[in-house]
Amino acid sequence: MRINKVAFIGKGGVGLLYGSMIARVLGDDAVEFVMDDARYERHAADKLKINGEPCSLRSVRASEATPADLVILTIKTTGLTQALDTMEAVVGPETRIASLCNGITSEQKIAERFGWQRTVLGICQGMDAVFLNNELTYDKPGEIRFGAAPDTDPAVVADIAELYSRAGIAHVVEPDIKRRMWTKLMMNVGVNQTCMVYGGTYGSVTERGSEQRRSLVAAMREARVVANAEGVAIAEADLSQMVELLETLDPAGMPSMAQDRIARRKTEVEEFSGTICRLAAEHGIEVPQNEWLYQRIREIEASW
Repeated sequence: MRINKVAFIGKGGVGLLYGSMIARVLGDDAVEFVMDDARYERHAADKLKINGEPCSLRSVRASEATPADLVILTIKTTGLTQALDTMEAVVGPETRIASLCNGITSEQKIAERFGWQRTVLGICQGMDAVFLNNELTYDKPGEIRFGAAPDTDPAVVADIAELYSRAGIAHVVEPDIKRRMWTKLMMNVGVNQTCMVYGGTYGSVTERGSEQRRSLVAAMREARVVANAEGVAIAEADLSQMVELLETLDPAGMPSMAQDRIARRKTEVEEFSGTICRLAAEHGIEVPQNEWLYQRIREIEASW
């Protein structure tokens, strides 16, 4: 099936970045951001910009939305339950579903509601998008890595890959998407949480010899050990590759949790160190860096 209408759930940095790329090919009318009615009313007057240019991508009330060919979730996992309710309006019999949420838990919850056959597993990485004060700025759009779960219809993967190709979105269809998702989680527990706690940027967190880099690598290394215990073969070379990727990003840019600290928004700490600490306890693994980051992030959130 050729995808000609795309609905995004989540109008933040990632959604705006990829939504604008798809709209260049399909047209602005074929891309919409669907919100529950209360959220729509709160944000109806927002004037958004993407790299300094006014954003013409439209928002739609869930009560007025109709099924799309593809739904892409670009929300924080803290809002997943509400997002699934909102999705009901845009998921029809032929709708494909792709999640670009952080972590390793969202797809299971999506599939429980809408079925694995139409759902692909995925992550995005390598972008340096910053979304603050209703303006998205980015230099590197990154790439999407996605693939099939055991029960995903292969045609769904092919349809989504074809759309990404048309839109000029760099992407890779992963034969082992679970491993890729764990690799991204490993990077996130390091870079997102360290930058949040220290108020850091991609430049400061990768500075050689710095305390932030020590925290980055220590948290990632603990996540790698937990992944191995979960049967996911992540090596030290994968960790080094992710750090090298971070070193290519805009030094003044920052990941989403550092932006959350500036905006005083609730973070995805439960999806990051919360997940690592929970699984580590099940396997009898010590993860002191992630425990410390979890505690500090909760303390910072409580101070707002």
